[in-house]
Amino acid sequence: MSRRDVIRQLEGHRLTTAEIHYYRLDAPSLLQLFVWQEYDLAPDFPALFAFLEHWRREIEATLHSVRISHDGMIRPTESRAVDGVIDIQ
Repeated sequence: MSRRDVIRQLEGHRLTTAEIHYYRLDAPSLLQLFVWQEYDLAPDFPALFAFLEHWRREIEATLHSVRISHDGMIRPTESRAVDGVIDIQ
């Protein structure tokens, strides 16, 4: 994780993942998947909606659905107890 990512988290941004299902014009019967991930602000998701607006303007594909997952907390990494002794001299 970069320093920029930590600063963004302290400002309220949280990791957001979007599953974007779409149809391409050259294969309209084939549903395809694109996964997008970025730090964003809930509940408005400005970065995600800016990306979807770019998609609408620039990419020749029709959106089918978008599923959003959002991690809402800064928390320590998981740790577990280890049975043993470490001698430090």
